[in-house]
Amino acid sequence: MMGTRIENVPELMGETLRVLGWAILAVALVTGCGRKPAGAPAFPPPQVGVITVQPRPMPVTTELPGRIDPVRSAAVLARADGIVLRQEFEQGADVTNGQVLYQIDPAPYKAALDSAQAALTQAQLLEQRDQPLLGINAVSKQNFDNAVSAAKQARAARDIAAINLGYCTVTAPISGRVGAALVTEGALVSQSTATQMALIQQLDPIYFDFTQSSTEALKLRQQLQAGQVQSLSADEAEVKLVLPDGSVYLHPGKLLFADVTVDPSSGMITLRALFPNPEGLLLPGMFAVGRLNEALAPQALLVPQPAVVIAPDGSASVLIVTPDNKAQSQPVQLGPAVGTGWEIESGLKAGDRVIVEGLLKAYPGMTVLPVPSDITVKEHL
Repeated sequence: MMGTRIENVPELMGETLRVLGWAILAVALVTGCGRKPAGAPAFPPPQVGVITVQPRPMPVTTELPGRIDPVRSAAVLARADGIVLRQEFEQGADVTNGQVLYQIDPAPYKAALDSAQAALTQAQLLEQRDQPLLGINAVSKQNFDNAVSAAKQARAARDIAAINLGYCTVTAPISGRVGAALVTEGALVSQSTATQMALIQQLDPIYFDFTQSSTEALKLRQQLQAGQVQSLSADEAEVKLVLPDGSVYLHPGKLLFADVTVDPSSGMITLRALFPNPEGLLLPGMFAVGRLNEALAPQALLVPQPAVVIAPDGSASVLIVTPDNKAQSQPVQLGPAVGTGWEIESGLKAGDRVIVEGLLKAYPGMTVLPVPSDITVKEHL
């Protein structure tokens, strides 16, 4: 084997030299590609899609998390001591104000009312007997006054007994949706311990309570004072809800108030909006995100998100096309994200052409062929 390899050395060296020659030639050809021979045709500039930045009025929208709360919530409590005889409602159904929910055993209260009525009758008879006797001085004025007072006390006792009897019929204090029955037939309920029997919540309309950082609220007030944004009318300051599944709730809401007190533990301000809920889709305790139109930016500049390049250090830039059709990197200061775009706080001006398509084909200093792009900014996803 060693002899064979020694005999083939010249042949192997020749083959090696041929491979090296081809490699050198290939490198020379590749290197030569970067040079444009005299008279060779120039490659056309790459085509890129651009948008022309124009200021437009845009609502200043903030997305804030919160929860759904009922407009009214009433706990149905026992106001009479006794045994529950009947449940008169269907759990989970809508009830109206005054609808009968439970019946408590009325027998003791009916007896108390009858006794009070008898005492009242006796006191009234005594008053009626003494009144003509007073005119002939057959009874003293003091005795007659005592009879009148006794009749009034008996009447009050009768009224109290009638009220207590009425408490045996438990009715809905508000209209709304009743939850689970918290007591059943045969249960002993008590007025002194305020036994809860049911819970009714009004669901249409319904509240959305959410919070905002006091820092953000202060920033907005400063922008309003500086004239950077304009305040909205009551009709324009609407709130939209993004539900847990990502869909937008059909009915817009109305902002009712922003609290004047900052929570010292969180630095947040509570806000409340009112939403119609005719379909009953919004339920108390449900988490949602509110889109609140707080103000109007009259001269906002928006660019699509794909046009913005964000560096690892957080700085942002876009590629613009100069008047002589050269691509140029332009640093920008980003504002909030707006739907499918970014608001540009500084770095661009009206009329700038921003590259939104073909970014991989262009680099700063390259001549490009700009064509209008159909990409636009949708304010809400």
